[in-house]
Order: sequence, then structure tokens, then C-alpha cells
Amino acid sequence: MTQQLPDFSLTGKVALVTGGGRGLGLSMAQGFAAAGAEVVLASRKKEACAAAAAEITRTTGRPAHAYGFHVGHWGEVEPFVEQVYADLGRVDVLVNNAGMSPVYDKLTDVTEELWDKVFDVNLKGAFRLTALVGDRMVAGEGGSIISTSSIAAIRPQPHALPYAAAKAGLNAITVGFARALAPRVRVNAIMAGPFATAVAAAWSNDFAGGVTSTVPLQRMGAPSEIVGVALYLASPAGSFTTGSVITVDGGITVPPDEATEFEGKSF
Repeated sequence: MTQQLPDFSLTGKVALVTGGGRGLGLSMAQGFAAAGAEVVLASRKKEACAAAAAEITRTTGRPAHAYGFHVGHWGEVEPFVEQVYADLGRVDVLVNNAGMSPVYDKLTDVTEELWDKVFDVNLKGAFRLTALVGDRMVAGEGGSIISTSSIAAIRPQPHALPYAAAKAGLNAITVGFARALAPRVRVNAIMAGPFATAVAAAWSNDFAGGVTSTVPLQRMGAPSEIVGVALYLASPAGSFTTGSVITVDGGITVPPDEATEFEGKSF
């Protein structure tokens, strides 16, 4: 008996990616479109999403749409979801990719405003969006929800503790939502290490070298290297995977005595 190959196709599906105008979110959206999906890019910067959507359509031939909204503002999430469903009728794949990590000099400099902003974007918005879209997925044809986490969640650094705490919370709600929305909706997270995005491009050579020295593969990941695991989780190929937090970090290890070398940067 011939074993059937995994199905990575997203033909006929709608994939919504927050923070989809650049970096890992854009790479995932491009991968989904190449696999046949119609994609929705959303962020505070609608212009960037619009430019990215136009490029996706040009290169893949698939429809791509841009929306502007602030995922960290609770009151904006439900109207956004209502609009997407009114326009497209469905969401089959949701990627909670929007994130931020402001830097600070020392822990006593962390203000309530900074703390709240980090949690609003990285955790609160993802929770609300997952609850609303997940509820519709359960009532409809099911779906897949993926969140972009970080190795900071399990290897917190002193100069990025709000970010690390928010990503740890994201890992926790991933498992909780997987149980709440099963069996019709799968919920997983990708715990990313250092990737060569626009954020990393601003790092000094010394800092970038310090980062890559902790990675067994001796380099940062290319944004396109996140696509394989995202496509697996989004497609029928990952049909028996839920409640998982999958690490994609080049095998990075950060010993406690090296954590302070990262000067407030986070992955």
C-alpha cells in the first residue's frame, strides 16, 4: 500500500497574519499565498501592508488584502474581525505575529506604560483575536491558529523581561486554546530564535556576532526559514499537531552568564 504524501496545500483558504507587512509575518504570508491561500495582512501601518499585499499578488497571483488596526487595543479587535468576515466570509488560518519589545537601560526604568504596551501587543491582542476568530472557526469549518513566540519565553534575559513574560504567556494560552477549541481548531506556536529581519539589520556587528556565536548553526535564520514550519501547522500536513510550541532557533543556547551580553535586544 502506497503511503499518501502530506498535504501542504492551502488552496481555497483564507490566511490572516497580524504584523504581516514585514519580517517573519510577511514571509509566512508569502508562503501561504504560494501554497494557494488568499491572504490578509494587518498591522498599525496599513501602507506597509498594502505594499506587501501588492507584491504578494504580483509574485504569486493570489489575492492579498491590507487592513489597518492596532492589535493591542482591545476595542479595535472585534470590529476588525467583523470587517474581515464581512469582506471575505471566512478565516481558515490565523497567525498572531504582531509583537514589540522596547529597550530600556535597567529594570527600574521599566514604566507601567512600557509594561502595558508590551503585554497589549504581544499577549492581550493575541488572546482576544484568538478567542474571536477561534469561536467563528469552531462554528464554521474549523481552522488553524499559529502564534509567533520567542525563545525569550524560556530563556529570559534581564533587559527584555516584559517581552519574555509576554511570550511565556503566549505559550501558555496556546496550550489552553488548543484544549478549548479542539477538535475543530488546532492551536500552536512557533518559538523563534534570532532571524535576519529589519530589526536585526540595525544591530551592531559586535552584537550580531555575539548572537550568532550562541547558535550551533553559526548564523541567524533567514525569514524564509520560518515558512516551512508555519505551512506545516497551517495546512492538512499538520492535522495531528495541536497545543505544541515548536522551537525554530538554529539550536541556540544562552548560558545565564552570557545573558547580559545582549544589551536589551531580544529575539
